[in-house]
Amino acid sequence: MTNSTQGLFVTFEGIDGAGKSTHIAGLADAFRSAGRTVTLTREPGGTPLAEKLRALVLNDPMDPLCEALLMFAARRHHLLEVIEPALARGEVVLCDRFTDATFAYQGYGRGFDLSVLGSLEQWVQHTGQDGQPLRQPDLTVWFDLPPEVAAQRLSQARSPDRFEALPTEFFARVAHGYGQRMAGDPQRFARISANQPVEAVWQEVQSVFRLRGWIA
Repeated sequence: MTNSTQGLFVTFEGIDGAGKSTHIAGLADAFRSAGRTVTLTREPGGTPLAEKLRALVLNDPMDPLCEALLMFAARRHHLLEVIEPALARGEVVLCDRFTDATFAYQGYGRGFDLSVLGSLEQWVQHTGQDGQPLRQPDLTVWFDLPPEVAAQRLSQARSPDRFEALPTEFFARVAHGYGQRMAGDPQRFARISANQPVEAVWQEVQSVFRLRGWIA
């Protein structure tokens, strides 16, 4: 098992409808059973300020640059107020979406300049002293789901927000973006096939964490 005094930062990614939430809750229980303290959080959001920015991003029309700036502003506050303190206490931080989502949605989905997003990533995710590495997740779990399946799931769920209402072609670009992020940093990613029954997805998720010795 992992050192219980060492913080662990895990993020969960995937297009809308991929079914992350159920498995995040299950993993939180598994880590608690292993004696770990868990912080469950999400992006955009995670702090009162970031939740206000989340509401703007999800509901108010704006251009991709505004979206990206609000996302990274929320992320900076989230990192400083929630993620970094929890990691310093040796907790497990399970976060529903992080920077990969911004690249996938605003970069690949919206077609926004990836180099600008890269600069924002560098500025926002350096939260310590000069010379310290960029804060990135220890593991990113990508729930990979065909966009047409995601669209069918969303049509049977709640009323869509501004992003969920976008066409299947948009989510195809987003899914491609996640694939590109994984290709650029394969050691950080674990790809999960989300196009299978919930029980099978859960087994696959558990195996990822067990192989790393993080849960029993």
